[in-house]
Amino acid sequence: MTPRAILFDMDGTLIDSDPVHAAVFIEFLGARGLDITEADYTRRIHGRLNREIFAELLPNHDADEMDAGKEAAFRERVTAEFPMVKGARAYLETLSALPLAVVTNACRANLDTVLERLSLGGHFRHRVSSDEVVHGKPAPDLYLRALDLLGVRADEAVAFEDSASGVASARAADLRVIGVATSLTPEALLDLGAIHAIRDFTDPTLSDHIAIPEGATL
Repeated sequence: MTPRAILFDMDGTLIDSDPVHAAVFIEFLGARGLDITEADYTRRIHGRLNREIFAELLPNHDADEMDAGKEAAFRERVTAEFPMVKGARAYLETLSALPLAVVTNACRANLDTVLERLSLGGHFRHRVSSDEVVHGKPAPDLYLRALDLLGVRADEAVAFEDSASGVASARAADLRVIGVATSLTPEALLDLGAIHAIRDFTDPTLSDHIAIPEGATL
């Protein structure tokens, strides 16, 4: 396909942040008497909204307060050297002719911190975070808002996602999804509804599924 716009999830899709998020959750929950493992993180936490996670795992604590504390701890670890998914920066640079949006379940403070400290902000026409909608992923609200801001229809765009909730969100907005297999297998992403799955942005099969028009504008 030749898209008129491309939408990217952030955590696990553009940046290799899952190990950091897992470490922060393990430390944060451990300090409050709840021991979890990396496997627990993948099974029970990955891709979900923090408020839902804390309401379930720490029902006697203020979920909003826990959310703010955990994400502040994550932002402290974001530096200019924070790892990106292999090939992501170079791929973004090839898309300069297309309008892009980053669409994330993360809060706006996290989104802005990552984009600015990694010098990625200039690539995106729009930033859409969980603060701006009533329902985060897996609901379609975030992607519907991004499509509205970009001024394109779902069938004119494609989304990159790495999580079950992210693929579900994009598919619910009628977007075609390319899965990024940083935490799930390519087979799992295809089973969830992705039209294709890549290991990272150096995957040579990516160009078989997305053609980038030269000088594209809206």
